[in-house]
Amino acid sequence: MTNLYILVGVVIALVIVVSVLKLKFEGGEEEKAKYQYKKRAFFMTRAEHECFDALTTAVGSEYLIFAQVHLPTLVDNKIKGQSWRGAFRHISEKSVDFVLCDKSYISPKLAIELDDKTHERPERVERDVEVERILKGAGVPLLRLENHGRFDPTDLSKKIKDTLTNNVNDRAN
Repeated sequence: MTNLYILVGVVIALVIVVSVLKLKFEGGEEEKAKYQYKKRAFFMTRAEHECFDALTTAVGSEYLIFAQVHLPTLVDNKIKGQSWRGAFRHISEKSVDFVLCDKSYISPKLAIELDDKTHERPERVERDVEVERILKGAGVPLLRLENHGRFDPTDLSKKIKDTLTNNVNDRAN
C-alpha cells in the first residue's frame, strides 16, 4: 500500500513538472502585459493651449517653445560623486509646462510653469519647491505663471525678459 502512495506521488510530481515546463517553454508563464493605448484628443489642456498661443506672440521668432518637457531633457543627472540612477529616478516623473530655447543651439533658456488650483495641494507644493530647487541648481531660470484664464502677450514678454535679466544678474553676483 505504501508503494502505491509513493507511485501516485511520483506521478503527480511528474505531471506538475511537465505542466510547468510546458507553460514556461510555450510562453504561457508570466507573459508581459500588453497594455492598450489610444491617441489623446488634445496635446494640451485649454489653459495650456491659450498660454502657448500667448507665448508664441510674446516671444515672436526669438525662441522656440517646447511643451510638456520632462526634467531629464533639461538637466543632466550624471554628476560626479552621486548615483546617476538615483538622481535620474528623482527627476524622471517631473516636467515643466513650457521651455523656451534659443534657435541656434536649441539650448534651454527659460522653464515656464502654468500654475492652476492643483498647485495648491500640499503634495504639489512640495513637488513645485523641489522642481524650483533642481532648476535653480542647474542654472535654468523658472517663470511661474498663474492661470487666470487669459494671457496677455505683452505682459508675458515683460515677465520673460525680467526673469531672464534677473537670472543673468544673479549669476553675475
